[in-house]
Amino acid sequence: MTLLIIADDLSGAADCAIAFASAGLRTVVTLDPAHDTGDAQVVAIDTDTRRLSPSEAAGRTVIACETLLKTGHRLYKKIDSTLRGNWAAEVAGLQAIAGLAIVAPAFPATGRTTLGGRVRVNDQPLETTETWTLEHAGQCADLDAMLETAGLRTTKLSLATLRSGAAALTEHIAEIAKSATQALIVDAETAEDLRRLAQVTMQMSEPLFWVGSAGLAREIAALPYLFETATQELSFQREKKAPILVLVGSLSGVSERQCTMLKERAGIDELIVPPAVLREGTRHVDWAGLEVRIGAHLQRGDDLLLRIGRDEAFNPAEGARLSTLLAKLVQPHFDKVGGLVATGGETARAMLSAVGIGSLKLLCEVEAGVAFGRPVASRDGHRPGVITKAGAFGTDHALYASWLHLRDAAEPAVYTDGSTLFPARQGNHS
Repeated sequence: MTLLIIADDLSGAADCAIAFASAGLRTVVTLDPAHDTGDAQVVAIDTDTRRLSPSEAAGRTVIACETLLKTGHRLYKKIDSTLRGNWAAEVAGLQAIAGLAIVAPAFPATGRTTLGGRVRVNDQPLETTETWTLEHAGQCADLDAMLETAGLRTTKLSLATLRSGAAALTEHIAEIAKSATQALIVDAETAEDLRRLAQVTMQMSEPLFWVGSAGLAREIAALPYLFETATQELSFQREKKAPILVLVGSLSGVSERQCTMLKERAGIDELIVPPAVLREGTRHVDWAGLEVRIGAHLQRGDDLLLRIGRDEAFNPAEGARLSTLLAKLVQPHFDKVGGLVATGGETARAMLSAVGIGSLKLLCEVEAGVAFGRPVASRDGHRPGVITKAGAFGTDHALYASWLHLRDAAEPAVYTDGSTLFPARQGNHS
């Protein structure tokens, strides 16, 4: 291993690491630092800390770092581009080990930019977005304030300084690294801004580590001198008629639109599981019936969109528990699944954990930040293709594109009368 990525949820670990897999590097995402990652050049670990307290999250992050990071390795702390989770406390814990934190959460390809030390989403302040208000209504989204609250001394790097030229930028960051500053907050509006930052910091000898979303990671992965690339096995074959299971635990508007397009274009069956059933688990009168319905779909070879519903009692903090119980409903029938799409890091982790899949070898990207991989191993030897995606992430096309990828199908032809022909339904299943 040459690069360690530490993320707080599974979809985040995958959408960050997939840039390195796409660049031809052996890349593995793991759920536990104890899992064997083989000869991977890039290892991304999901510490599953998003719902912990700040101190617990920082402690678990530091343990993962101390376990996996070796002398000469580089460190990338993956954070959510909309600042969810305990990222500031985790960065503070890592800073004592790894040096200056280069904090650049922008991901311009998905509309996330940083200006004046504040995150903007599609040119709107983060605080005004659905993603922020769902979990952090009324709270501050200022990078500087969040890091200082975690105990770090900060400095900002403006766009003008970032764009001042490589020599000047290198000298400026080197001076900051020698000062009392512990975290450098970097403005960025374009991929080129992040590319400049990646090129300069990659070649610096001062102790530092990167803190960012998948945006900065993509620019680091694109550096031609980063690693010696390896041949990747990109093919994926699934058994004929083996169904695709699409699990959606996210309740974001983005996921809602993605589900709508998937249903309209793929004609996939949908089953919504009420939260009340999941809260009571096997005690609920409808639990057994739902498990039977899921099994019947998969036994017939029918693709299935399985979603967690929403009710008045919903609390975002119960997401992990609901996802765990959703996975419990699926687990008895998972051996019938030919391909899995999991939306939401908690949902993906719960499903993989339930069936004994501890690591994924990443192979390619379906679209920006939507990662496809294969299990390194599983408890019963069943290793279907797996696609992970953050809930409030991706284009409206993301789930449909993932379904097409697992079916090894192209976009259907559209005829003048409005009818379509799905290549995958004409026998192209391998």
